[in-house]
Order: sequence, then structure tokens, then C-alpha cells
Amino acid sequence: MNRCVIFDLDGTLVDTPRGIVTTFAEVFAQLDLPEVDSSSIRATIGLPLPAAFAKVLGTAQDEPVVATCVELYQSTFRGIVLPVAAQLVFPGVLDGLRSLREDGFLLAVATSKFVRNAEALLVAAGLREEFSAVVGADQVTKPKPDPESGFVVLQRLDVSPANAVMVGDTTHDVLMAHGAGMSSIGVTYGVHSVDQLLGAGPTWLVDSFAGVVATVGECS
Repeated sequence: MNRCVIFDLDGTLVDTPRGIVTTFAEVFAQLDLPEVDSSSIRATIGLPLPAAFAKVLGTAQDEPVVATCVELYQSTFRGIVLPVAAQLVFPGVLDGLRSLREDGFLLAVATSKFVRNAEALLVAAGLREEFSAVVGADQVTKPKPDPESGFVVLQRLDVSPANAVMVGDTTHDVLMAHGAGMSSIGVTYGVHSVDQLLGAGPTWLVDSFAGVVATVGECS
């Protein structure tokens, strides 16, 4: 019987939200677009890039400016965040992932990043080898909060929803877990507030990665 733990990436494993905001701002500056306040950008973290840029710009996802922003974002992010990714890993993550693997859990990532960018970030952060599967937003027709990403992971790892738990810092992660029939752990050190997470109804709520590992151990 396989058991797995599925993780969000930004704000859950790696402290990238500040870098994401900086990258957005740099993209807008390079394209001579109006400045956007950081709180508006931060509120889109957890959405796929086209949806995030469309929301911040107040336009449709199929507008050409959105595609331009997404393309420029990817190269800009690699230059800003990847060189310091190893320093952005949240405390306890690497040891915690290894502990879970030693206890027999398969580990996966389900992210709103495009898979190429997710893979690059995981490699730069020194975490890629811990995961048996990485699913990005461009590998599904409906990204989080739709449950499709979760279903893809479960199929790849041959795990039933009852033997899986989703870990994330946003309501998108919790809602994905609900839709896929999995339990969920909301972490409070990322993007969404405690009240936002509680509104989505996570199975558990923790304030550290050590708390994630302990909760998985208790519920397994």
C-alpha cells in the first residue's frame, strides 16, 4: 500500500513570495507598464502565471500583454531567485522530507508553476531528489484549486486518495485536496492568513515544517 505526501512549492517548501513580487515588479518596469502595489501581486501567488498577470493587470488571460509578461517573468525569475534558492528553503524542510521518505512515504510536488520552472527551482534549492513526481500547471487542463493536479499525482504514484495528504500555504491547495478526496495540512508561514486557510477547511493547520512532519506521522 503506497502512501504519499503532496506539497505545494512557493510559500510551502521555499520562501519565494518576496522574489515573486520583485520579479513581477521588474517585468512591469521592463515593459513600461504601470506600477502595481506588492499586496496585489502577493494576493495572486498560488495561481498559474497567466491567471496571476491577468488579475493584476485587470485584463483577460488571452490578451497578448499577458503572454509577453509570462515569457519575460520566466527568464527574470531565473535570474533573481534561482541563484539564492538554496538560502530560501524554509527551516526543517530538507531534513523533514528525508524523514518522511525514510518512513516510507512517496513525496510529490503539485504546483501552479510551469513544470520547467518548478523543476529548475527544486534543483537550485537542492530538493529535487526528494520527490518522485512533480506536476506543474502546464501539465493539466485545470490547475489548482481544481483537483486535477492531485489526481495526476495519485495516478503516477499509484496511491489512493485515502492514503494521501496535501500540504500547502494557500486555500488553492486545501480546495484541491478537498476535490481530490485527500486530507490536507495548511501551513501558516506562507502566503495566506490563518483566517483564509481556516475558511477553506483544512484537515490540520500547523505553523512550521516540523509540524507538518509530526502531523503526517500522527495521522499515518
